[in-house]
Amino acid sequence: LYYQVLNFGMIVSSALMIWKGLMVITGSESPIVVVLSGSMEPAFHRGDLLFLTNRVEDPIRVGEIVVFRIEGREIPIVHRVLKIHEKQNGHIKFLTKGDNNAVDDRGLYKQGQHWLEKKDVVGRARGTDTVDSVIPPANSGTVELRNCVPIKKFVPYIGIVTILMNDYPKFKYAVLFLLGLFVLVHRE
Repeated sequence: LYYQVLNFGMIVSSALMIWKGLMVITGSESPIVVVLSGSMEPAFHRGDLLFLTNRVEDPIRVGEIVVFRIEGREIPIVHRVLKIHEKQNGHIKFLTKGDNNAVDDRGLYKQGQHWLEKKDVVGRARGTDTVDSVIPPANSGTVELRNCVPIKKFVPYIGIVTILMNDYPKFKYAVLFLLGLFVLVHRE
């Protein structure tokens, strides 16, 4: 029993080390996320697994898929950058929208907030190439997305297990119990 508990502890600590290592490499507090809603269809479906980076030196671009956190909400949101507004001093604000949504995300932001800032970004989806048409209106300081066609995505539907565990807590406890039991019973 001692060795099984030690083995379980090693598995948990290894997973944490891998996660922390990915955080350092990608610059994102959450290097892997699961798409939880259908707001980004057809680009991403519920359960798709996204790999994120968040390098400070990379500018945010129109058409890019970002994962952002809104003050007062626990779960981050995966949406596409619709418009970028750059002020004279170089400060950038941007507006997002889910591909499958009729309107932009201003209704999701905290009250009184009309744009997101770089500090709100958890990460940017990688492995998503886009072909887009960007039209900058004359002298407005705003860049706007007109059309965007997703070409590829990363690990489709593999995160459905996470969605099932969130939607059905008893399923989550059953899976965790079975995994723990497997580790304790399995002998090497």
